Amino acid sequence: MLGNRRKIFVDTCVVIEYLKDNLSLNKTNCYINHIVLMELYIGAKNKKDLREIKAKLQGFKLLETNQEIMNLSTQIIEHFSLSHNAKIQDSIIASTCLINNLPLATYNLRDFRYIPNLEIVIG
Repeated sequence: MLGNRRKIFVDTCVVIEYLKDNLSLNKTNCYINHIVLMELYIGAKNKKDLREIKAKLQGFKLLETNQEIMNLSTQIIEHFSLSHNAKIQDSIIASTCLINNLPLATYNLRDFRYIPNLEIVIG
């Protein structure tokens, strides 16, 4: 179970597996940000699905995206967009983890493995 003993940031792909009941999470130790929230909301098929997603997300800790996170995200894009095809949403997720000293649980290693000092936990 992810987040069982330590605090962890969960990427959208991991939360999707939780929403499908394919993964067990200790939500009290799991963190997300508005990027993850929006990616999940945009994946809803209809209003009923959106309500179900919102209900299942109760208990996750939501981290605010502040100026420090945006500044680091901009640096990540500057350094890695050309060489590694870094995406805006991934840079904000990575920056949130780095600033808050949280490991990132993800299945998308190629989106994050090049970012220095980012601890990645395979979901």
